[in-house]
Amino acid sequence: MKAEICAQYVDHNVLRADHKNGDDHVFLQSSCRNYGIWYSRPRNGTSHPVHMACFGIPGKTLLGGDSHSCAAGSLGMLGIGARGIEVALAMMGFPLSLVMPTILGVRLEGELQPWVSAKDVILELVRRYTLRGCWNKIVEYHGPGLANLTAMDRHVIANMGQEMGAVTSVFPADDQVRLFLRQQSRENDFVELLADKDATYDEVATLDLSKIEPMIACPSRPDKVVKVREVEGRPVSQSYIGSSANPELRDFSIPARMVNGLFVPHEVSLDINPASRQLLHELTHNGDLEKLLGAGAYLHETGCGGCIGMGQAPASGHNSLRTVPRNFPGRSGTKEDSVYLCSPETATASALKGKITDPRNLDMDYPVFEEPEHLMDMRSLLEPLQEIPVKVEVRKGPNIKPLPVLEKC
Repeated sequence: MKAEICAQYVDHNVLRADHKNGDDHVFLQSSCRNYGIWYSRPRNGTSHPVHMACFGIPGKTLLGGDSHSCAAGSLGMLGIGARGIEVALAMMGFPLSLVMPTILGVRLEGELQPWVSAKDVILELVRRYTLRGCWNKIVEYHGPGLANLTAMDRHVIANMGQEMGAVTSVFPADDQVRLFLRQQSRENDFVELLADKDATYDEVATLDLSKIEPMIACPSRPDKVVKVREVEGRPVSQSYIGSSANPELRDFSIPARMVNGLFVPHEVSLDINPASRQLLHELTHNGDLEKLLGAGAYLHETGCGGCIGMGQAPASGHNSLRTVPRNFPGRSGTKEDSVYLCSPETATASALKGKITDPRNLDMDYPVFEEPEHLMDMRSLLEPLQEIPVKVEVRKGPNIKPLPVLEKC
């Protein structure tokens, strides 16, 4: 049986410095038309939150050609990142084979304190388990602490489960997921999917959300995590907010309300990289984009951007605070970089002060934010598949090369 939904996202190769990316876009669009695949054009946004908004359904499986496809677990899906050839084979109906993973059950208790958010939760877990501590494991979250984590909060956590080496991360499909799908005009796609009351796990762990502090990963590994207060005072020349690791509206609205009426020092670049056109639309509609721009922030186009070194590269030898999922050497686009991973709150507080700052030390109240009932329907921005694929010319520019002919083994 072929895959129910196939979608192509253009988010990694957006910038047109020469003909190559433009050629790629034409090739991908014509291929999608030819083979009956949904096509998300450049600047619609990063694949993970866009797919979640348009196609995510509890209980379904997802195989993506990006390692952070595990973010789909936030909706109760089984999302796994794979190699391109494995994704292509799955599109044709071939199965994906895995070594049977073990299940790590993480019980969440308590409630996050002001100035602490979902990014701090996953940074604390990456600190505990390191880059390989969840190798060949599926992390399943459960417990009363879930009640106050939105579906997009869970996206932040599930996305960076990859940084622990996990096969994927899974959350239940509960009322928070129902609210998210209603927000996307897709409540009819909701399917309740909860753990059995007598569910058991191969390994167990407990995390009290109320005891988590603002956390930060130091250069140049995602698991070099410490409390922000332990490195407070180090100079900052860039704060970058965005990527699939922090793609929710609150990740931009909270910073906007933090900087409202203030101005970022001239020595600091506050880079804003919305993860989707839906998010940019809402920031424009609710006035938060104006607050960010008024404080001196730089607005970049929707897509993966500086997360993969596609623009916004930091200056050599200068500290850059980013809400992205990884800070391996050179990933930012600068060979000799110094990238820290942190929450939007920490990134914004540090931008305002020009140095790494625990946001709890700011002289302001934690901004109030409420999720809107509805957001712009992203599906209208995608080119739908042809139910009966129309044979069109697959257009190949000079940089599109055929696959090499391989010798038989």
